[in-house]
Amino acid sequence: MTRQPAHTPPRLRAWLGLAVILGPVLLVSMDGSILFLAMPSITEAVSPTADQALWILDIYGFAVGSLLVAFGSIGDRYGRLRLLMIGATVFGIASAGAAFAPGPELLIACRALMGVAGATLLPSALAVLSELFPDPKQRARAIGIFAAAFAAGFAIGPVVGGTLLGQFWWGSVFLVNLPVIVAFLLFAPVLLREVRATRTGRIDLLSVMASAGGLLLTIYGVKHLAADGFSALPVVTGLLGLATLTFFVLRQRHLEDPLIDFSLFRDRTFTIAVVTGLLPLAAWSATAYLSGIYLQSVLGLSVLHAALLALPGAAVLTVTCVVTPAFVEHIGKKAALVICHFAVAGGLLLLLPTTVTGGVGWYVASTVIAGVGYGISFSVVADTAVGAVPAERAGSAGAIAETSNEIGNALGIALLGSLAALLFRVQGPDLAPTLDETLQLPDLVPAALRDAKDAFVTGLHAAAVVAGLLHAALGAVALRRLSRPTTAAPGSSGTTGRPAHEHLAGRP
Repeated sequence: MTRQPAHTPPRLRAWLGLAVILGPVLLVSMDGSILFLAMPSITEAVSPTADQALWILDIYGFAVGSLLVAFGSIGDRYGRLRLLMIGATVFGIASAGAAFAPGPELLIACRALMGVAGATLLPSALAVLSELFPDPKQRARAIGIFAAAFAAGFAIGPVVGGTLLGQFWWGSVFLVNLPVIVAFLLFAPVLLREVRATRTGRIDLLSVMASAGGLLLTIYGVKHLAADGFSALPVVTGLLGLATLTFFVLRQRHLEDPLIDFSLFRDRTFTIAVVTGLLPLAAWSATAYLSGIYLQSVLGLSVLHAALLALPGAAVLTVTCVVTPAFVEHIGKKAALVICHFAVAGGLLLLLPTTVTGGVGWYVASTVIAGVGYGISFSVVADTAVGAVPAERAGSAGAIAETSNEIGNALGIALLGSLAALLFRVQGPDLAPTLDETLQLPDLVPAALRDAKDAFVTGLHAAAVVAGLLHAALGAVALRRLSRPTTAAPGSSGTTGRPAHEHLAGRP
């Protein structure tokens, strides 16, 4: 591995290293949402079924979320920079494969591989970042920029995807990753140093397989029930998934080094913070995906026009993420979490006046109001979760909080998207499983077209109402029961302090 030049000033190396790390972080979060506006184009190009279309969207998030904690442990043992380099290489190869996939099966496989690679990047990137900034104040500032970049990736994903599709073919939403990956692979060995932990626990492969397999089986069953109706296969699959997840939870209680320490959930503040990490991402991913179809397939807007309409909400989300730390200093985290949930709930309910003939203004207003809540969620969840537990558990708490974001992103599309698909199947003209497939049918009569669009809008409204009510309920719980977190002592935070057992590993 290339040795860092001796004349590079440490402070300059740190900020350049941060810039290099932000590239993969932005890609990992952006690829969780970049397909929201691209799905109509992908559907037309590779003709996925309704079930395959949902898998194209959410297999990535499930792969990332299921493996984050495991790859954090692997990075501790074998070297975080090494894992970053391997993960970035695989991410680039999988992105190229997705761009040129001839059918939905290979596209799903490449998206899954991108998710596996993405899970190697996030925890290791944050650990390497801690080495770059030994000063607590600078490290806190750098981690704030890290969080803002991660949040911005989710926000700008649909905008980037829509802009690219306005000029290029659908595969460009994957090829855009390659220049960033190449730059990272060139500069990371020069600017970053290897970091390992001297004390690492055994990685329980059975727990890794149980958590990932249980999630996938459960969501597979839910999606099939929504798309195809009640039958034995999805019921058995879903129950098997739930049983596998139950086995995973019980196994963690008896392991010396569990992947997830479930005793952390005994703390009320920690539990609310983790749910706050999951639920806003679930609501945002589902409504962004459904709204993208609404703007293009219902209202007939171009993909570029739809992308531009998403810009105000993306800007509000990003700015809110950046200014929230200073805002929290004045009002406290309890008030911030309450505002987060009620802002998301209010924004989602603004989607209800949308109709098959118009609703662009309501859509923009919805994304702007909800964007305030989403931005607060990105900024305060990890810090709240870490601050709610003893310092020796901060690493585990941070990993759970980060995992909740990724799982929320995938669950939103799988569950709320399945609810919308179910309502379309029940109330639609029963000509095809999805709106886009219905619109492609030859000789579609105007009455059937109107019925299909009405059914889709009903599904969009249902998803918005369910997510909005869940946010309002959680906001009420936070308002009544969440005590103001005690201010942690300097250096005790798992996100701003560096564990004493870490050391710099020599480079080969």
